[in-house]
Amino acid sequence: MIKGIEKKIENRTAKVAIVGLGYVGLPLAVEFAKAGFEVIGIDLIQEKVDNINNGKNYIGDVDNEELKEVITNGKLKAYTTFERVQEADCVSICVPTPLNRTNDPDMSYIENSTAAIAKYAHEGMLVVLESTTYPGTTREVILPEFEKLGYTPGENFYLCFSPERVDPGNPNFNTQNTPKVLGGMTENCSKLAKMLYEQVIPNIVLVSSCETAELAKLLENTFRSINIGLANEMAIMCEKLGVDVWEVIDAAATKPFGFMKFYPGPGLGGHCIPIDPNYLSWKMKNFNYHARFIEVAEDINKHMPKLVIEKLVKIMNMNKKCINGSKIVMLGMAYKEDIDDLRESPALEIYDLLRKNGADVVYNDNYATKFQYKNGEVVDSVDYNDELLQSADCIIITAAHKYYDPQIIVKNSALVLDTRNITKEIESPKVFKLGSGRVFK
Repeated sequence: MIKGIEKKIENRTAKVAIVGLGYVGLPLAVEFAKAGFEVIGIDLIQEKVDNINNGKNYIGDVDNEELKEVITNGKLKAYTTFERVQEADCVSICVPTPLNRTNDPDMSYIENSTAAIAKYAHEGMLVVLESTTYPGTTREVILPEFEKLGYTPGENFYLCFSPERVDPGNPNFNTQNTPKVLGGMTENCSKLAKMLYEQVIPNIVLVSSCETAELAKLLENTFRSINIGLANEMAIMCEKLGVDVWEVIDAAATKPFGFMKFYPGPGLGGHCIPIDPNYLSWKMKNFNYHARFIEVAEDINKHMPKLVIEKLVKIMNMNKKCINGSKIVMLGMAYKEDIDDLRESPALEIYDLLRKNGADVVYNDNYATKFQYKNGEVVDSVDYNDELLQSADCIIITAAHKYYDPQIIVKNSALVLDTRNITKEIESPKVFKLGSGRVFK
């Protein structure tokens, strides 16, 4: 191992480049900058770079004042080009890993970033991939780009995978206090990456290989996807049985062992849980193996927005109304409570289905204040007030933002379809819940 970089990491004079300044990259960049490292932030979106360099925060999990401080003291500077990578001792890749139209991994962000980094690479550089991806990506996609340069992992450059574990809006766990799983291409790679990350994250969990670390992240989110799928299927069954699924789950959760509580909802959202299991499912097709649990859970979870519309149709019909021409107010467009994240939000699909069924639909979300509809139209959030609630033929609660007072919603609404169970303490004939068969006994 090259000793110079070890010394730089220990005395925090190493320069750290973070490629991708989104929900993963920007919090990580701020943590390294707070610890005293000089951080080179790279993102191809000019608006993001300008905001960062002006001390304007756009990520909820980043403290506004901390960002301003590391910008003011010169510890963090953002760029839209890769030239400054040649100055970096360590590079973390935190770029998106979406699925393409055929539900296969879109590796273009990783591939393009790797090629750009390799252009400016030098001996002794540590490269860590943090983007969630299929097992084998670090070895099969990133390593060859550096081998072309004559680099050997663990000898004159260092390569690792360390999965991001960001949970946007989580008040208890963030980049700094969430244990960091790390697997290197060699033992020397792992040791050096551990030395770097433990400067800002106290709990480092070393595993034996890049593939182990890659698969660990997929297991985490596949576990959630499958268990949420089970909760959603339980909701479907409870609808048919005339039982309240929320009461069933809370009763089961009183068992002090052998049960973990997951709740149903209008569908899966966020960048990770709806997408990550598909990386594993796709990879296993190369071995002629179908990941059946993953595929079944995905099918159930993807159906939930349509189930919401089906339930709405029944509720409206019972009240001698139809969706076509009715005013429907959606409360919440983000995929979960108290954040602005619209990525893969099921509320977007519900909005689309309502429009396709002829509804006059508006939404409120004080966090996610606008979004672009598929036809290019920019849809703005409307003000949340009693008049909005009173104007609707039906309210659909699609995010449990804390500023939504269920008592006020029920008082001022003609009908309420609650997909998040925020009205659980209210008994009213005009309230209907996803996963409750009260209406259809």
